[in-house]
Amino acid sequence: MIVEMEEWGRLKEHYEKMKNVHIRELFQKDPDRAKRFRIEDAGIYFDYSKNIITDETIRLLIDLANACSLKERIEDMFEGRTVNVTEGRPALHTALRNMSENPVYVEGKDVMPEIKSVLKKMMDFSERIRSGEKRGYTGKRIRNVVNIGIGGSHLGPSLACKALYFYSKKDIKVSFLSNIDPSQFVDVLSEKNWEETIFLITSKTFTTFETLENAKKVISWFLERAGKKDALKDHFYAITANKEKAVEFGIPEENVFLFWEWVGGRYSLTSAVGLPVMIAIGKEKFLDMLYGFYSMDNHFRYTPFEKNIPVILALISIWYNNFFGAETHAIIPYDYCLREFPSYVQQLEMESCGKCVDNEGKDVPYKTGQIIWGGVGTDCQHSFFQLLHQGKRFVPVDFIGFFTPLNRPYDQHKKLLANMFAQSEALAFGKDDPVPYRRIPGGRPSNIILQEKLTPSSLGRLISLYEHKVFVQSVIWNINPFDQFGVELGKRIAKEITDELFEGKRKEHDPSTRLLIEKAKSYISKQEVLEKEDS
Repeated sequence: MIVEMEEWGRLKEHYEKMKNVHIRELFQKDPDRAKRFRIEDAGIYFDYSKNIITDETIRLLIDLANACSLKERIEDMFEGRTVNVTEGRPALHTALRNMSENPVYVEGKDVMPEIKSVLKKMMDFSERIRSGEKRGYTGKRIRNVVNIGIGGSHLGPSLACKALYFYSKKDIKVSFLSNIDPSQFVDVLSEKNWEETIFLITSKTFTTFETLENAKKVISWFLERAGKKDALKDHFYAITANKEKAVEFGIPEENVFLFWEWVGGRYSLTSAVGLPVMIAIGKEKFLDMLYGFYSMDNHFRYTPFEKNIPVILALISIWYNNFFGAETHAIIPYDYCLREFPSYVQQLEMESCGKCVDNEGKDVPYKTGQIIWGGVGTDCQHSFFQLLHQGKRFVPVDFIGFFTPLNRPYDQHKKLLANMFAQSEALAFGKDDPVPYRRIPGGRPSNIILQEKLTPSSLGRLISLYEHKVFVQSVIWNINPFDQFGVELGKRIAKEITDELFEGKRKEHDPSTRLLIEKAKSYISKQEVLEKEDS
């Protein structure tokens, strides 16, 4: 285990020297550190100088990465070897955006021809929708796309559609139905004309409870209006790795867009899961996004660790998580278009790194993962930044922004950047004041990640950066970032309670849950009586 490694021990000793060092002191001793603790590569300007680190810190962290065979593990992932050890398969999301002519093998088979075939099917379909060639059952043009999916089948495409709205076709509205809460169902489908709407049922296994429940309800809604089952074939499509289940559900085989078992749900945006994004922004812009992913993939795979942005970002995170005891990490994009990015990274990191056993099945004696949260600047400056500045909690922050705005007035963007830079400075350096409650302690670390402009390409780079950050952390902690068995127990119990609420089947539960079920049943019974009386 890493806690038994010499490299880990040296970091513990180093932490004892660094734990009370203020960032202000580091800059006083080393005025040029801003020039040294930065990386400009792959279209990203990464400033990590406002961290509680020295050259020795970075050297010791890289020593740890080398001792954990990080370089070899990176190659294992890109080469299609079995890195998802608990499920016995590769994790080859990087192949989905392989823009070279090089083959990528899984069990001796080059998967690139299949990937290109699905990509072509996506491009043909999306262009037919966008041009108006592909129409609904009654001949009306498609003006609404509803993606039915949850988790990785929702968060990635929803983030991308909102982030890239500037580049989208404005006469086609893309919506997302993820929750089984009827309020979201009503909100998404209100004012939708069935004749102008297509539905993409997105589920890797095509067994996801929420997705299938919503799909069944949407089909009922659709048939109530269309009146003909024959109309379904022109309005319902599936995105899945389980074609048989999709066809069994009732989706025509030609309406199925495939991806593969070796693509994790939360890493699937660049697969057919990205179809709603391609419909929104067009095939050329979607390819630009793939090139952005690809450029960061190459940076991660081939750049020495000292200049490798995902590696440095991950190692600093481990430094704070495992030595400083940081429980949370804030993601703050200073761009309204990236308002869903904190939620996306939340799933990416917390579902990947929320593990309590290592790859050998042993309990880990160290904390893996952090609580990821955040908001959009400058809004969050007037909500939770007070705690960041004067609270007693240690919260590292990633600030994300762009040098050039998408929209006018440009002077507003200058003010936006000014606020982002100011928050980073205030967190790091604080302010002395004779009045205690006006004193800002400082010493709070942050990274700044900047690109020239929010484009499909720059969004791809940014997402890929965080994907690889998570992978690096998983290698150091010796955990599998590509499974999520922790979510299965809740699903199983929910199925049991659903049977009780609908069919009266009694299962064993703790006293608290039993009382909750009985209370809910009494209210449901009253509601059913009222509905019968109304009808």
